[in-house]
Amino acid sequence: MKKNLSLLPLALLLAACQPAEQTAQAPAASAAPQLAAVSFNGTDIRRETLGGDFTLTGGDGKPFSMASLRGKVVLLSFGYTHCPDICPGTLLTQMDVVKQLGEKAKDVAVVFVSVDPERDTPDLVGRYARQFNPDFIGLTAAGGQDIQAVKKLYRVISAKTQQQSDTVYLVDHSAGMYLLDKNGKPAVFEPYGQNAAQIASDVKILLQ
Repeated sequence: MKKNLSLLPLALLLAACQPAEQTAQAPAASAAPQLAAVSFNGTDIRRETLGGDFTLTGGDGKPFSMASLRGKVVLLSFGYTHCPDICPGTLLTQMDVVKQLGEKAKDVAVVFVSVDPERDTPDLVGRYARQFNPDFIGLTAAGGQDIQAVKKLYRVISAKTQQQSDTVYLVDHSAGMYLLDKNGKPAVFEPYGQNAAQIASDVKILLQ
């Protein structure tokens, strides 16, 4: 049975790893310096005060900083490796996006951040992301790193649900993905269900 949680202001769609009944709402635009008008398929969030650099642990067990991806467009999503459908569906879509970009894919990075560091070790999340594409980056919190602070940066919420034991449970979590521009700034929110062609089109705009 799906549980509904109260969303934080401007939060993304909360899903119990099942498609939610309500349409995802991206962060609303707020006043900011005027930006060039661009027609994205996703929601333009360039005026939003969200996002920021963070450092978590990669699949090799070493710290990985988002700042190291400057100069690339980043597809950023949050989830967990035990997710039955939303997370693998998102990663499959991102895999298709990369294929559609062709040579342009060299200037794109895909990052999957675990909201379940209790079970998702660096090795596990790294292997999980790479099974979709060898270049996909899986990150998790380890060694005192604070996943809550990262979630707050990107207005992501998550909570355990249907818990049967300390290690058997699902996680309700925000779905969809962010597209970060070459400066690491969130530029577009792509709701869960957006197809690869639409996302690839938005990525190409950010690569210009």
